[in-house]
This record gives sequence, C-alpha cells and structure tokens, in this order.
Amino acid sequence: MNNFVMTLNRFIVESGRKYPEATGAFTSLLADIALAAKVISIQVNKAGLLDIFGGAGSENVFGEAQQKLDVSAHEAMVKSLRFGGACCAMVSEEDENIIDIPEKYPKGKYICCFDPLDGSSNIDVNVSIGTIFSIFRRVSPDNDPITDEDILQPGYSQVCSGYVIYGSSTMLVYTTGNGVHGFTFDPQYGSFILSHPKMVIPRRGNIVSANESNSNSWHEGLQRYLKHCKEPQPKTGKPMTSRYIGSLVADFHRNLLKGGVYLYPGDQKNPNGKLRLMYEANPLAFLVEQAGGRAITGKGRVMDVTPGSLHDRTPLIIGSKENVNEVEEYLKGKR
Repeated sequence: MNNFVMTLNRFIVESGRKYPEATGAFTSLLADIALAAKVISIQVNKAGLLDIFGGAGSENVFGEAQQKLDVSAHEAMVKSLRFGGACCAMVSEEDENIIDIPEKYPKGKYICCFDPLDGSSNIDVNVSIGTIFSIFRRVSPDNDPITDEDILQPGYSQVCSGYVIYGSSTMLVYTTGNGVHGFTFDPQYGSFILSHPKMVIPRRGNIVSANESNSNSWHEGLQRYLKHCKEPQPKTGKPMTSRYIGSLVADFHRNLLKGGVYLYPGDQKNPNGKLRLMYEANPLAFLVEQAGGRAITGKGRVMDVTPGSLHDRTPLIIGSKENVNEVEEYLKGKR
C-alpha cells in the first residue's frame, strides 16, 4: 500500500528543481499564501461561532461596506506575506495604496496582488467564497524604490496566479505557466495535498453563469447570446444550464471543472464592468488559459490590458474556449 502524499510544498520544490537558478524565494512565497489560506479557512469555518459575521462598520476603497471577514482575511494575507521575505510590495483590493514591506523585514523580488475574500457578501448565508492572488516579478532594480511600472503590469507578465476556495473543502488552485494544479487541504496532515493534477477545462460546456437581472442594459449581442442559450443546442438538443452563485471563485471553479462560460460584462451604468482587473480578472485569465480556455473583455484578451491604476475595473467573459469563441461571435455581430 502506497501512503505517499504529494503536498503543495513538496510539489513546488520538485517543480523548482527543473530550474538551476531557483533560489527558493518563490517556494517560500507560495508557502506564505498557503499559510494565510489556512488561517482564513479556519475563520470562515468558525464564522457562525465567532463574532465575525456581518459588517465591520467600515468601507473599502470602492465605498463598499466591508464585512468583518474581509478585514481579517486582508490582515492574514498582509501579515503572512510581509513576514516571509519573498515580496517587495503587495496590493490588496481592500487597500487604496501599495502596501510596502517595513524596513525590519527582508524584501524579495515579487509583487503579490490579491483579493483577500472574494464573494464576501455571501458569508452570512454560508455560500462558498475564496481568495484570489496574482504574482509578478518586479522590473526595476532590486534596491530601487518600487515604481508604477513594477505594479501596473499587464496580465501576460504574471509569473503565478491562483485562488483558494472555501467550500465543502478548502482547495488551492494555481499555475506558474506550466499547467494548472489543484490541492485540497487535509486537516489530518495539516497540508494542502495534490488532488487535481493537470487540470483542463472542457473545450465546451453546457453551463452559462450570468446575473441576468442586468441583461437588459447589456450589449445587444450578449442579449441575443443569452436567448440562444435558452434554445435547444445542436449537440444536446437541450438548452444550456444556468448556474450563477454570485461568488466569482465558486462560479469559476465549477466551470473550470465542468466547462461553461461566465459573463460579467459592462453595461450602460458601468461600461467598464465591475470586476477588478488586477485582483480578479487577470489571475483567473492566466489560470483559464493555462487550462485550455479563454478570457476576454469583449474587445480583446484580458491579459493584454495594461492597468492604468491599482483598482481598474474590466468586463470579463471567461470559460471554455468554444463557449467564449461563440460569445465573441455574437458580440461582433457574426451570429
């Protein structure tokens, strides 16, 4: 009987052996993210027992009411990454400015952008939520101050991205540009264990994820696409299935496994969409492309967009390649 388990740390170390120039800093960085994820997971699982339900009485940079778990998840990420020594700066959806590393801590060459608790409006009703992260390598010399060019990099410059989903189990999924791998947290070992190696999204799925209550103000092509989804499909003879949780990580994770398309376009009120480019769209775009899917804004590839500020928003159409291609045809008036 083989009792060997592949932990996240072992997997990263073994992957790093392919690169003689590796210093171990990247391994340390992912270990710091995994530690923060464990802390957040414990807090989420105890949300009904501790006084961490409900609003925190404060607002984030977007003027949105923060949940108590938003604040504690942000603090968990910052403390873990600040202490580890692999980062030279951080950017959080919950903070207006760049988060510097204090002088008393060592500084590395990586910049981590993160949404500490995506879908936090679902906390009080026990729906799956998550953490999304994106990692860049600084472009300025190591000893120089951090510049805008270090932070505001296009998505194609990411060296790693991933998410942690807190649901029936806690799972960490990430890519470094060599495929997508998923790790499930095992309390018995206290570690994330490789459970979903080489994840690949189906080329076509039968799931469409969208908040249709806003569809009347969407692009006319998207409205026609939604109508098409409700009609019998050529391959199945049945309409597509509508599944929308309202928690981006949960919707994306389901579609990554089962196939489908997630729509969060711009509308008449929010022409640039509402999702954040650096903390939500870019990380998931990197993941889905590595899994064989696509992510577009409706006008082009998500990862080709260079952010103009820390908190830029973007439309997002993401999922199985054939589904996204089909949406794109409707947007261009070809169908």
